[in-house]
Amino acid sequence: MSAICVYCASGPVDQRFLDLAADVGTALAAGGHTVVSGGGNISMMGALAEAARLAGGPTVGIIPRALMEREVADLGADELVVTETMRERKRQMDERADGFITLPGGIGTLEELFETWTAGFLGMHDKPVVLLDPFGFYAPLLAWLHQLVGQGFVRQGALDRLRVTDSVPSAIQLATAR
Repeated sequence: MSAICVYCASGPVDQRFLDLAADVGTALAAGGHTVVSGGGNISMMGALAEAARLAGGPTVGIIPRALMEREVADLGADELVVTETMRERKRQMDERADGFITLPGGIGTLEELFETWTAGFLGMHDKPVVLLDPFGFYAPLLAWLHQLVGQGFVRQGALDRLRVTDSVPSAIQLATAR
């Protein structure tokens, strides 16, 4: 099957977000997919990887050396790759993934989403980029992006390339579709 890179929070969040990450990990594993993540074992990142493994799915964590202690590395990963830089981390995550799902998160998650989405729009890859938003977390961002389309700063084609859904099964289907 495919490898799906999941971007999500590595800092403390409330239980509904942890449950969402766990649901995604479980569903990916149940579908026979490998979970690629940022290599942390706490917060949403940890819930994602742990749930995937509990459901019998393989996990690949990719973490920069500088974050090994800060994010508490996922030593239980089937494969833990330690990089020297954040750029190398993202490059390896991109290369190993057949598709991407973004869950709620902070500036790091947003940066990963925007970089992957932009690269796809520019033709640097043809992998699906999915935004999973069951709680309306990204509603203000999506509203702003629609405003940018209206103002001519973002092309409608770019916005159309971002696949937005509010359900886990739909996110997985979109992320694995070619």
